[in-house]
Order: sequence, then C-alpha cells, then structure tokens
Amino acid sequence: VEESAVNLWNWAVTKHTGSVVNDEQRAKLRFVACRLVCLCEGSDPPEGTIRRQILMCMKTGKGWIDIGKADLADGFLEIAMSSIEKLYAKLLKGSDGEADIHVHKADVEKNLFKVLSYQAESAVAQGDFQKAVMCVQRCKDMLMKLPKETCYLSILCYNFGVETYERKRYEQSSFWLSQSYDIGKTDMKYSVGKEMQAKVLRLLATAYFEWDCNLYLEKALKAISLANQENLHPAGCFLKIKILLKSGASDEDINSAVAEFLHHEMSLDFCLNTAKLLLEHGRESVGFDFLKSVAERFESSPDLGKITLLHIEFLLQNKRELLAKQKVEEIIIGHYTGKQLLPEALNHLHIILWDRAAKHYEAKNYSEALHWYNYSVSFYTPGQIDQNLAKLQRNMASCYLHLKQIDKAKEAVKEAKRCDPNSIFTKFSVYKIAVMEKDSDKAVETVIEMGKLAEKSSQHEDKLRADENTGTNLLSLAAQIALENEQQVVAIKALEYLSEHLQDCQQLFAALKCLVRLTLSKVMAENKEKSVTYGLNNTFSAAHKRLAGSFTEEKFTGDMRILDAHWFRKVAWNLAVQFRDYPEKMRDFFLLSFKLSQFCPSDKAVLIAQKTCLLMAAAVDLEMGRQQVTPSTQTELLTQALQHLQVCKEIWKVLKLTGDFAKDPTETLLLLYEFEARSKLNDPTLHDLMESVWEQPQIEVKTLEIIASLAMESPARYPVLCKKALKGALNLHRKQTVIDAEKFSKCLHSLINLSLPTGLMDLDACVLQEVWDYFEDALSVVSSTDAYPEMEILWLMTRAWNTGIFQCTVGKYKEAEQWCGLGMRFLNHLGSLKKSYE
Repeated sequence: VEESAVNLWNWAVTKHTGSVVNDEQRAKLRFVACRLVCLCEGSDPPEGTIRRQILMCMKTGKGWIDIGKADLADGFLEIAMSSIEKLYAKLLKGSDGEADIHVHKADVEKNLFKVLSYQAESAVAQGDFQKAVMCVQRCKDMLMKLPKETCYLSILCYNFGVETYERKRYEQSSFWLSQSYDIGKTDMKYSVGKEMQAKVLRLLATAYFEWDCNLYLEKALKAISLANQENLHPAGCFLKIKILLKSGASDEDINSAVAEFLHHEMSLDFCLNTAKLLLEHGRESVGFDFLKSVAERFESSPDLGKITLLHIEFLLQNKRELLAKQKVEEIIIGHYTGKQLLPEALNHLHIILWDRAAKHYEAKNYSEALHWYNYSVSFYTPGQIDQNLAKLQRNMASCYLHLKQIDKAKEAVKEAKRCDPNSIFTKFSVYKIAVMEKDSDKAVETVIEMGKLAEKSSQHEDKLRADENTGTNLLSLAAQIALENEQQVVAIKALEYLSEHLQDCQQLFAALKCLVRLTLSKVMAENKEKSVTYGLNNTFSAAHKRLAGSFTEEKFTGDMRILDAHWFRKVAWNLAVQFRDYPEKMRDFFLLSFKLSQFCPSDKAVLIAQKTCLLMAAAVDLEMGRQQVTPSTQTELLTQALQHLQVCKEIWKVLKLTGDFAKDPTETLLLLYEFEARSKLNDPTLHDLMESVWEQPQIEVKTLEIIASLAMESPARYPVLCKKALKGALNLHRKQTVIDAEKFSKCLHSLINLSLPTGLMDLDACVLQEVWDYFEDALSVVSSTDAYPEMEILWLMTRAWNTGIFQCTVGKYKEAEQWCGLGMRFLNHLGSLKKSYE
C-alpha cells in the first residue's frame, strides 16, 4: 500500500508538471497518497519514512491552502508537526555527541519553520489572527538560527498585510505590514531590499490613511516618509501629498513635499496627476505654481499641450474664464505658427470648448456659447469635411436661432449639410429654421425626411452620440417646437411619425393623446373633413394595437394601461356623439370605444358603456341598410348589425346580474333590431326567434306594432308574422281598462288591410269570417266611445259596403246583403258625414 501511495504521489508530481492535472486535482491526489502513507506508518517507523511523511504532509497542507481550502490543511500540518517531534527524538536517541545534536537540531528547525509559516498562512486565510501572530512570532524567534529565511518571512507578512487590507481589516493589516518592515531590517545580508521595504511602508501608510486619517495621521506620515527615504517612488510622493491634503496641512508643508521630488525624474502623467490632486483640493496657489514648473521642465516635450489643457480646465473650474480664454487663444496662435497640439490633446481641447459652450447654452447665454464654439471652429481648415464639424455648426445654428439671427443660422446649417447631409440632426436644424420662418410646407417635408431616417437607425446616428432613441427624441422635439410656434399641421405630422417609432409605452400614449387633441381641434376647424377623421381612426387604432400587445416595461404598470384605455374609450365615445350627423363615422367611433373598453375592468359602468356602443353601432348599420343601397351593401350592413347584437346580448346577460334594469329598454331594442336584421336577410331562424317573443307576458303593444311594421318593410315580407303581431297588439288593446280608441283603430285598420286586400273578389269563407269578427270588434268599440276617429269609421263602413258589392258581383247575394248591412251599421255612428252617405 505504501509503495502504491508513493507511486501515486510521484505520478501526480509528473502529471502536474506536464499540465495534465490542475492544482485542485493535484491537491486531491496528494491528499489520498498522504493519507495512505500515514496509515502505513507502524509503531516505530524508520527515519526515512518519518522524513517522507513530514514532506508529504507539509506539501499536502500547502496544496490545500493554495487552492483556498485552508481548513483541510490544518490536520496535515498537525501531523507534520508531530512527525517533526518524532524525528527529533529519534535523531537525539541515535546521536553520538554535542556536534551531532546541533546538526540534527538545525535540520529539524528548517522543517519546523516551514510548518509554522504554513500554519500562519492557514490561520490568516481562516481569519484566526491570534494563531497567525503566535506562529509568526515563533518563526521570528528562529531567524537567528535561520537568517536566510528573513526575506521569505518578510514577504509572507507583507502578503498577510495585503490580504487583510483587501478585506478592510486595517488594524490587522497595519500589524502585518509593520512586522514585514521590522523583519526586513533584521539582517541586511538577507533583506528583501530597499524597493520592497518602501513598497511595504507605502501600503502601511495607505492602511493608516484609510483606517482613520485623523487618528493615525502621524503614523501614516512617518510610514510614507520612511518609504520615500528607502526608495523614492512616484506613488510614495503622491501618497504623501494626499495624506497632507487630507490632514489640512499648510501650503508651506505641501510645497515642501512637492519640492522633495521636483529634482527627481518623474513622468509627465505623474506630474499632471499631482497637479490635479492639488487643484481638486482647492490648493490653487501651490497647484498653479507647480504647473508652471512642470511646463518649464517639459518645455520640449510633444505632450506639453496636456499641461496647458489642465491649466485651462482648472481656470474654468475656478471661474477664471478670462484667463482661460487667453490660454485658448495662445493655443490657437500656436496652432497656426507651427506649435500644434497632438491629435489626442486637440480632441480633448474640443471637448473642453464644447463643454463650456454647452454650459453657456444651458444658461441661455447664447452669445458666449457662440464665442466658445468659434474657438473650436478655429482649428478646422476651410472646406474640411468632418462629422464633428457638422455637429459644431448645428450647435452654432441653435444659438443663432435663439438670438433670432436667421441668416447666420442658415449659413451654419448650410455648412452642416456640406459635412453631413444625411444626418437626422442636420435635418432637424433645417426643420427648426423652417418653423421659425413659418414655412409649413418645408417643415412638413423635413419631418417626413426625419421620419424616414428614423427607420434607418444604423444611418441616422451621430458619431459623437450613438443613441438608439435619437430619431424618436428628435421627432418628439419637432412636435414640441411646432406646437410652441402654433403650427398644428406640422405638429400632427411629427406626432404621426413619432407614434410609429416609439417603443416606450408611456411616451407613445402621451404622443397619441396629443395627436388626438390636435386632430380634434383641426376637425372642428375644418368641419369634420374626411381625411382628418381618417387620421383620427388611425390614431385610435394605434392605441388599440399597443394596448392589445404584451407589456414588458416595468415603468408601464397595469393601472397605467387601464387609465390610458379609459381615456381613449371616453374620447372615442365623445367623438361618436359629435359625429351624429355622419352615421358611418359615428358607428366607427362607437365600435372603437367598445374595443378600447375591453382593456378596462368589467365593472357596471364599463358594461353599460359597452352595451350602448354596440346598440348604437347596430342601430346605425340598420339605418344605413334602410337607405337606397345595393342589395350586397344592405346584406353586409345587416350582417354587421347582427354581429354587434350577438356580442351585446352576451354583455346584457352579465349586466342584468348587477342590478335592477326594469325600466331599461335594451331588451326591446335588442329584439326589434334583431328582428329587423333577420327579416330583411330572409333568415330561416326568424320564426324560431319569434316563438319565444309571443310567449313573453310583458311585451308591449308598441313593440308588437313595430314588429308588424318591420315584417312587411321591404325587402322583408312576412305577412303571417305581421298578422300575428297585430293580433297580439289588438288583444292587448282590448285588455286595457280604458281602450285608446285612436291606437286601437290604427291597429285594426292594419289588420283588416292585411287580411282583406283591396280588389280581391274571390275570398275564402273562413277569411271573410275572420275579417267579419274584426268589424264586429270595431263596432263594439265604436258603440262604447265617442273617441273613435270619424275617418276610421267611414273607412270601416266603406270597406264593409264594398266587400258586399264584390259579393253581389259574383252572385253571392246572401253574403252581399250581410256585408252591406254591416256597412250600414257603421253609418249610424258617423257624425257630420252621415247625411252625405245616407
């Protein structure tokens, strides 16, 4: 087993060297091999076995530490420590004298030092500070006998300092770094060197600085001063100034610190960073003096421009604009006298100039903004084509527009078009001028061009500001500018394009609402022009489409969606009411209102609105179907009406469950509308529909009379249904406590006309009997009231008499006598006309 374990160990070593196994796999292989070897130890192992076990346990423990599993290392390091003691005891037992004992002790101490250092590493990794301190102290005590380990232990403590600093354990970090520095001083022969010592001290100063600068200021300053004495380094100089600034040291002390490294070779970037630090902390006097000395030192450097730019930046920050302008003008003179800035520095200068111009623009100080933009223009050669120059000219055009200098603005835009003709920003500048000049046609034309460019996102983005929302942002601004300048037509066009491209739901619905309001005002002004209402329809359809889509935006909540749906629903309703003189438009807006209401919660108010929208839409379709239209158009309108009614019936069923609707005419309207549509469509299910109607106990006379009328209204012809409805109406008239003679007479008139067509001579006996009964009914009512219309009595008398004459003509004398007699019975009830007919 021991042999196999050793072979496994050796295999892991060779395979790791050849990168076959990684660090973690090697640690696991060592773990297995080491455990096997420990199990094979025996009661009195030989020296070689113990030495091998010490080596294997140390390396296994170290392997676990290196891969971040220090807790697994402790057991092996303990075994190593125990094995070292066994080895020492065995060596002492077999030694021949004092010399041997010293050799054995030195031999064992090397391993003991290693194990203790590994245990310290493990303790630090696990956050056991006390144990780590104890292990390192024992290692320090051994340095007298192992001086060569001084460098190793110093670096180990430095690493502990770095590790604890990164965890922000500043107290522990400062301890370890102090230990590292102290250990590094113990033996100069085996020291880590001055550079490393300075590095340790710089980190120690940083730890004190970040721990509590006020409390440990002296310690931080002492550490950094020592570091700079050991090895002067830019980082050390910079840190010292940083600590002094934080502590609120006097300008004199800071000047002394700066002077320390002025005579040494420091890079330009380091000097610039130092100057920035001084100026950012408000040490203008020291900072600007330092910049002057740096400029003198790097006078021949091609990077000299960087110093001037920094000077300009801080002059501007300190509101010394006049001095900054002088510096910029010096650079411009230098540019044309052979002292050009390097391209990178020139780009940086342009950014400074544009930034200052933008600040003046935001403060509405447009003349000053132009001053700074003109500085930037100075660096471009005449005729140069550059997209940045195009943007610069557009910015200048904006300033000129604010100053009402239209001609200069046009010149600037002309230059922008020369440099970047297809930019949406250039188009926008052209647009602004068109709006300022009240040139609506040009403004609309430019908005159309901007809308097309917005569709080609890859082409319209400005090089300095790649923004995927550029197109929509500019169209939004275009609409705003048009509105501010009272150019509604232009604003409508901009909003139309905007609503096609906006992805943000909140912005989209805001744009659509604005578009609705603008179009509405145009509709009112232009007396409901067809093209404008078409635009309104499109806007509402866009709102419906977006409401019907899926919502993934966190900002656009369900409540916001409902509020927007309500807004568009109500506006569509109001539009439908306004268009009452235009039936087709009225119907379309009622249907839009219904569709939009489907995105609202189905409470009672919304259900009533939905029901009314569908009823109105059906009513309009039926009304249009009654006009002089082609049969195919009429069929289409009637079919549409039926579809609206079917949906409405479902809503009505739900609505009836929410309260008492006894006085609501919806039930009757649904019946009458459906009857009209089905009868005119010659629907075979019409008779089935009416069967349920005849059985209704609460049906009104008027409803039956309308059904009778509709049953015979072209193209419908249902005499049987008409007759049935009239009979039902007549029965209801009879049941009334006081018969309304006028209404009764009209109903009876219609029923007799339907049953006894004029001009027919050969009538069936049963038909005549039926009609006879109607005349008898009439007589009974006529006899009981004076309110029966005289013209209706005359009509009844005449019809009865003429029916008798027809019977006489065909030789039916008995029947003729009966009918003529019936007619004469009505004669007695005539008033002023009686004498004429007697």
